[in-house]
Amino acid sequence: MGLSMPKNHRDKPSSHEPDREPRAQFAALPWRRNFMGEPEVMLITSRETHRWVIPKGWPIKGKSSAKSAAQEAFEEAGVTGKTDKSPVGSYAYDKRLKNGRLQHVRVTVFSLLVENEAEIFPEVGQREKRWVSLLEAARLVDEPELMVVLATFSP
Repeated sequence: MGLSMPKNHRDKPSSHEPDREPRAQFAALPWRRNFMGEPEVMLITSRETHRWVIPKGWPIKGKSSAKSAAQEAFEEAGVTGKTDKSPVGSYAYDKRLKNGRLQHVRVTVFSLLVENEAEIFPEVGQREKRWVSLLEAARLVDEPELMVVLATFSP
């Protein structure tokens, strides 16, 4: 007689097993030109792991993809400006959900030319933010596809 797992262990999905279908998120790539006319982008830290990322979130009902990205940029980084309607790229990552499972996420990235940086915004004090060159940004993020988006971004 072989060993078998208890029934309750067999039926539960592994917390390390990603969901099969990727979910969609939308991100803003906040950028501006520095005093020398070179483009800089704003990175923020994630709240849980404090990794460098760009503002992103789930689709917002009643808003287009680009407007959802712009809303996330304001909530997470306090920036507003002109968002392009066409994406500049996309990347994938695995998000750890509250129940411990990993959800595969495909993030569509929209350029946001920053016109205003608010001092007060919904997630102020919950994240760090930093303006950096495109190459520095590509070095700071963990997701390989996001590194490519940053390294090849051309405003």
